[in-house]
Amino acid sequence: MQGWIKLHRELINKPIWTESSPEQKAILITLLLMANHDEKQWEWKGKKYVAKPGQFVTSLNSIVKMAGIGISIRNVRTALHRFEKYGFLTNESTNRNRLITIVNWGVFQEKEVLPTKKATSDRQTDDKQLTTNKNVRMKECKNNNNKRHKFEICDMRLAELFFNKIRENNPSHRKPNLNKWANDIRLMRERDKRTEEQIEYLIDWTQTHEFWHANILSPAKLRKQFDTLVMQVKRDKGEKSKVTPITEARSEKYKYNLGF
Repeated sequence: MQGWIKLHRELINKPIWTESSPEQKAILITLLLMANHDEKQWEWKGKKYVAKPGQFVTSLNSIVKMAGIGISIRNVRTALHRFEKYGFLTNESTNRNRLITIVNWGVFQEKEVLPTKKATSDRQTDDKQLTTNKNVRMKECKNNNNKRHKFEICDMRLAELFFNKIRENNPSHRKPNLNKWANDIRLMRERDKRTEEQIEYLIDWTQTHEFWHANILSPAKLRKQFDTLVMQVKRDKGEKSKVTPITEARSEKYKYNLGF
């Protein structure tokens, strides 16, 4: 096995990392390392199967062996269940092996393009944007009119956050088209002039609200009801709602005015 993977610093702040045991963290990294970078042919359900990047056919024993000393089959089963619940992967098994798919592999593990001597300055700029910058906060978004990209990394981050929050309320909620969700979030930022912080606030707020958690189940619905939700946030703050405003719960994280 050759090559390398990208491991973003943002992972250390996500529940899938902070709430995992040392064994589960080792398994998480092992799964990323085992995933295919290119299409690869496997046998799946007795037939030839071409696994896409981010997919691989394996077994519990294989994962245990790759993860190393101290990892048991029970550890792997528990970890796979938790990771699937968080929307990190999908896991389809048979009595012989299992097909694991890392969700959104292409968003965070795209191959980098290196500039050549013939590249124009515009091309060089694009290449630099593809290069991993370990000192840049993944949360940053830039409103631009670059039509070559449907959405930014932060839009996908918010789409994944939204889905994970929904899954916390309903673990069996069907996985959506996250690319479409990310694009809807981009529209909120670029067309509606909503900030990334405002969108994240309302995602968290709606999914802890007694009524809205069952009615706001997509970015499109969030976008449609955005102004109504802002008014209710203001009203609930005034009435000292049981839902703790996120600006208070995360005062160390949010040191800016959300605007509502």
